[in-house]
Amino acid sequence: MTASDRPLVIACGALAGDLRTILRADGLDDTVEVDYLPANLHMTPQRIVGELRPRVDAAIAAGRSVFVGYADCGTGGLLDAFLADRPGVERLPGAHCYELFAGTAEFDALQDEELGTFYLTDFLAKHFDSVVWGALGLETHPQLRDLYFANYTRVVLLAQTDDPAVTARAETAAARLGLAFERRLVGRSGLADGLATAVQIRARV
Repeated sequence: MTASDRPLVIACGALAGDLRTILRADGLDDTVEVDYLPANLHMTPQRIVGELRPRVDAAIAAGRSVFVGYADCGTGGLLDAFLADRPGVERLPGAHCYELFAGTAEFDALQDEELGTFYLTDFLAKHFDSVVWGALGLETHPQLRDLYFANYTRVVLLAQTDDPAVTARAETAAARLGLAFERRLVGRSGLADGLATAVQIRARV
């Protein structure tokens, strides 16, 4: 199978490790090509569509099957408006990766339980300094922490793996933000199901 015959997934870099695990689980590493966009777009969602546009349009022009590995992810509907003009190009379901990983019912329950929740995934816990702390300018202006997080009361780690090192990093992040900490082990099945919808992948993870 040549590169042009493989489905192309253009995905958030923050999902890279999880998507590789899902593809590897079914031996699909050579069946699907994934192009990862910078993970720091997680904190600048207004840039997502602009980054996707040339890649999606190039794939369509080449006659390739293409799927967007983003939920809405803070674009406020701009991603859906972009895809509406590109029939056949789908995205991950839901509002964001937190809902995708946890599942809509559990995520809604978490929100109902405590609206002031700041969420981390395994990736965000591992890369908190660069993707969250640094991206918000807190490295140089730590006094902004109380402004940014004034309405938050807790950090919830939506864990993809049962890794004590990741949990420890998430706890440290919560302490730096001055927030309580909780952990929910949610796995990767939500992401696997979302990917399967468009590229007929069913992962056993």
